[in-house]
Amino acid sequence: MQVVLSRDYKSYIPKWIIYSFISIALLRFIITFCFGLMPQDAYYFSYSQHLDLSYYDHPPMIAYLLGAFTSVFGKSVLIIKLTNFITTTFSLIFFYQLCRKFYPNNEAQIIMLLLGSTLLISILSLISTPDVPLFLFWCLSILNLYKALFESQKSAWVYAGICMGLALDSKYTAIALPVGMLLYLFLATKHRKYLLSVWPWLSICISLIIFSPVIFWNYTHHFESFRFQSTNRISSMGGTHFEFKYLLGLIGHQSAIVFPTIFGGLIYYLSHIFRKYRFNLKSYSEQNLFLLCFLLPLFLGFTFISLFYWVKINWIMPAYITGFIWLFQFLNSSWIKVHFIFAIIIHLAFAVEILFYPVPIKSDDTWYGWEKLALGIDSLKTSHRDAFIFSADDYKTTAILNFYLEEKVYSGNIIGKNALQFGIWDKDISHLQSKDALFIDSDPLLKGSEKIAQPIELSGYFDSIQVLQPIKIYHKDQLVRQFQVYLCKNYKNK
Repeated sequence: MQVVLSRDYKSYIPKWIIYSFISIALLRFIITFCFGLMPQDAYYFSYSQHLDLSYYDHPPMIAYLLGAFTSVFGKSVLIIKLTNFITTTFSLIFFYQLCRKFYPNNEAQIIMLLLGSTLLISILSLISTPDVPLFLFWCLSILNLYKALFESQKSAWVYAGICMGLALDSKYTAIALPVGMLLYLFLATKHRKYLLSVWPWLSICISLIIFSPVIFWNYTHHFESFRFQSTNRISSMGGTHFEFKYLLGLIGHQSAIVFPTIFGGLIYYLSHIFRKYRFNLKSYSEQNLFLLCFLLPLFLGFTFISLFYWVKINWIMPAYITGFIWLFQFLNSSWIKVHFIFAIIIHLAFAVEILFYPVPIKSDDTWYGWEKLALGIDSLKTSHRDAFIFSADDYKTTAILNFYLEEKVYSGNIIGKNALQFGIWDKDISHLQSKDALFIDSDPLLKGSEKIAQPIELSGYFDSIQVLQPIKIYHKDQLVRQFQVYLCKNYKNK
C-alpha cells in the first residue's frame, strides 16, 4: 500500500529540477577537493588512529569508517573528505529506497532530490562527524522496519536490529529508533499485535548486543561517555531558565540546513495535524503515523530543549529522513521551485566562500589557516626543540596540529581542563614534569594586545611565561586568523 497524496510530478520530473540537483551535486563534488581540514575531521581522524570500543564523547563508528578508508587509501585531507562524501551518497541511495515505499518512482526521486539539494547533505558530505554513519544506518533502520511491519518480512526485524545497533554505535541519539518503533506499535491499531510477539523485542535485543561494546567501554571507564552526554549536559543547562535566543538559534540554523521551505513547512503542517486530530494520532493513517513516530521525538524534543539550552545544528538531522517523506504530501510545484531556488543560491554562496574566502570566519570552526599554523609551529620548534606543545580549546587546535605535525600535541588536561578524548589518551602526563612547553592560544576574534598578558589559566603550572611573537595568518594581505604563542618554563604537573 502506498500513500500518494502529492498531485504534482506523478508522471515526470521537470528538467529544471534535475539540472538544479546536478549543479548542486557538482558544486559539492568540486568543493570536496578544495575544502580544507576542519577541526572535526582532525579530531575524529585521531579516533581512527587509536581504535577502541568507544570514546569519551561518542561511540566509535566514525573512527572505524575513517580508519577503513585511510588505511586503504592513505592519510590525507582528500581521503577523509571522500569518506564522508561516499558514505553520504549511499545514505541518499537508501533514502530513495525508503521513499519508494511511500510514493511512486517519480515522486520518490523528487523527494530524494529535495533532500539531496540541502545544506544538510552538504555538511554530511564534507565534514567528519558521528552523524555521517548515523544518517546511513538511520535510513537503513527505517527501511527495514517498514519491510518488517508493512511487508511482513520476518528477516527484516533482524536486519533492523543490526542497523539500529550500528546506528547506536554511531551516536547516542539513535536511541530514538527503538523508541520510535515502540511508540508506533503502541499507537498503530493494525500493528499493535507485534508488541505481543517476539519480533520487535528480538530486534531491540540484537541492537543492544551490537551496542554492547560501547556499554562495556563505559563500564570500564566509569561511564564517562554516558555521563558526558547526559548528566553533564543537563547540569550545564543551568536550571530551567528560558532563553529565547536559543530557540531563535535553532530556528535559524535548522532553516539554513534544510531551508525555510522545509523547516517552515514542517512547523506549519505539524501544527495543522495536531489541531485537526487534537493529539489523537491513533486515528491518523498508519503509514503517516509510522513516519511521524521517527520525526516527532527528535524534532519536538530538541525544540523543547532549545528553550533552555543551545541545541547544536546536527542534533535534529536524522529526524528529517522521515520528515521529508511525510511533508512531501503537502508540497506543490511552487513550493518545490522556491526550495530549489534557495538551494542554488545558498550553495553558490557556499562555494564562493570555500573557493575564494571573501568573508573571513572569526571562529575556530573553519577550514582556513590550519596548515599555515602547523608550518608556523614547525618553524618555531627549531628554536625550542625540547619543549612540548599544547593547546586548551577543547580539541580543535590540538587535533589539527596532531594531524599535521610529526610530534604529539597535548590538550587542556595539561592545565587541569577537560580535554575530552585527549584526556583519556593522556591520563599519565608525569613524563612532562619539569619540561618547557609552547602554549598555542587561538585568537579567533583578533583581539591582539588584549591577549598578550600571561593567561590566567596557566597560573601555577609553570615557573615563568614568556610571550612570543604571535602566528598571523593572512588572506590576500588581510589578517584573518591569529594565534598567541607562549613559552612556558618548567612544567609542574599538579
